[in-house]
Amino acid sequence: MKEKGFFISFEGIDGSGKSTQIQRLGKYLETLGFDVIITREPGGSVGGEQIRNLLLQGAVDRWSPETEILLFTASRRDHLERIILPALENGKIVICDRFTDSTRMYQGMRGPSLRKFVELLNEKVIKCNPDLTIIIDINPETGLKRAKSRKTAEERFENFGVDLQMKMRQGFIELSKEFSNRIEVVNGQQSVDKLAQDICTLVKARLS
Repeated sequence: MKEKGFFISFEGIDGSGKSTQIQRLGKYLETLGFDVIITREPGGSVGGEQIRNLLLQGAVDRWSPETEILLFTASRRDHLERIILPALENGKIVICDRFTDSTRMYQGMRGPSLRKFVELLNEKVIKCNPDLTIIIDINPETGLKRAKSRKTAEERFENFGVDLQMKMRQGFIELSKEFSNRIEVVNGQQSVDKLAQDICTLVKARLS
């Protein structure tokens, strides 16, 4: 850890509680003496945040899945160059709300060959995977209800409805088996405090 940073991503369907748990984990790691950077996708960098506004607002049919993949990849590349990679090179822990796995799911599962397109761009443009990915698993109806209750302008993907959330939940579970070396699934149906305890224990074990 003194020579190289550690990259943690959080994944899950909308309303799974990622933001709350990321903040909890960040504060916990700081008490252990780690230098922590908390960021998000799409966004994180100035350019990434500008692309975020394009992706998360507007009608559900604003972009095709192919265009979304290109926009997410452009945002992610800028985010890597300006925020994530410099922090890791300085030995910091980076905690990111969503990363490549979300693109594999939300765009890659929406049409034939789109997952291959995502993987091609990951290989050629992104060239970076988290050291640890935590998927918070939650009931899709519960998650969607939470997400819609926030009443923000960034509800484009929530507006696809519960069917997409159900498909994404199953996809994330399957993804955890595909990348079992780095993905851990935690129970998002338990209390906020118990979930935070489970996540902190899991991360501490990985770091040690």
